[in-house]
Amino acid sequence: MNNLPTQIIDLAIRIQQIPAPTFAEGPRGEFVRALFIKEKLKDVSMDSSGNVFARLPGKQKKAQALVVSAHLDTVFPASINSQIKEEAERIVAPGIGDNSIGVAALFGIIWSLRERKIDLKHDVWFVANVGEEGLGDLRGMRGVVERFGKGVFGYLVLEGLALGHVYHRAIGVKRYRITAKTAGGHSWSDYGQPSAVHELASLITQLTAIRLPRKPRTTMNVGTIGGGTGVNVLASEAKCELDLRSEDPNMLAKLVHQVEELIIQASRAGVKIVAEVIGERPAGAISAEHELVQLAVKCSQEQGLDVILTTGSTDANIPLSQNIPAVVMGITTGGGAHTTNEYIDINPLKKGIESLVRFVELAGEK
Repeated sequence: MNNLPTQIIDLAIRIQQIPAPTFAEGPRGEFVRALFIKEKLKDVSMDSSGNVFARLPGKQKKAQALVVSAHLDTVFPASINSQIKEEAERIVAPGIGDNSIGVAALFGIIWSLRERKIDLKHDVWFVANVGEEGLGDLRGMRGVVERFGKGVFGYLVLEGLALGHVYHRAIGVKRYRITAKTAGGHSWSDYGQPSAVHELASLITQLTAIRLPRKPRTTMNVGTIGGGTGVNVLASEAKCELDLRSEDPNMLAKLVHQVEELIIQASRAGVKIVAEVIGERPAGAISAEHELVQLAVKCSQEQGLDVILTTGSTDANIPLSQNIPAVVMGITTGGGAHTTNEYIDINPLKKGIESLVRFVELAGEK
């Protein structure tokens, strides 16, 4: 199938043109389900969350299965201009790399296996899941792992722009929505009374003054902030969203404790500060020597790729946190992720698909 990369790109563009913001992936999921049916895969279904499942049967009926997944959702709202720009060596469009090309690669693997008449010993479940981005909190993959439990030997998670990277360690993440509330008032006549905006700003200053270690890498980010009703009004309410991450679960726990202590201390007479947990991605890992990690490295190196073993926050967090082996592999290279100028490189795509097909063929052979 010499034109396989072109077919995958064409499908990725069709997928990208269907809006799929987190919590509204339904139309894209229905499109993928119809394609699974067209490919005559077995047990095609969609669960209550919107995850789409299909099984490619292997020769050994009692063998444990491999799950190959790619997330459907994108960070962009349905209103985004989804225009495609096709350049000589790249495709530019919001969401094309994260993760339209990843979803299209599910079908690229299927097409290639069939074209080469590769008979797998084990079943492969292909899954297009919801809720990977932002406040989706990996809810789709939580449902996938709950469905399969320990009945699979591993997960291969596809991320469009990660070619040459093999993720086998999952970063722990905790997210809060912090709200400051006061009585509010007039900026002149009530001057001296607390303003929710001022109180929240003061708290953010204290939070971001916490010293974070470089090793283990640990980060903090206030991603959104808002509040108040007018320039001459003492705000009665203000909110922000806070993202905490660390490679080390113990370091994350320590940071969480520091943050929560400052939040508690920020409340006083006339000022109420409350924090709501809006996301929690558990940490986990498998050894670099694990057979799935070594296989991912081998299959990538066979294509002449330089491989980097790395850590990330992906759908793989869920199986890894439950001691189920999982690796993340990429489809191609690119850049501008989560911007309207996101792009994928065309030429590396062939190597990416070849490495994935080889992985699916050899996984579980022992």
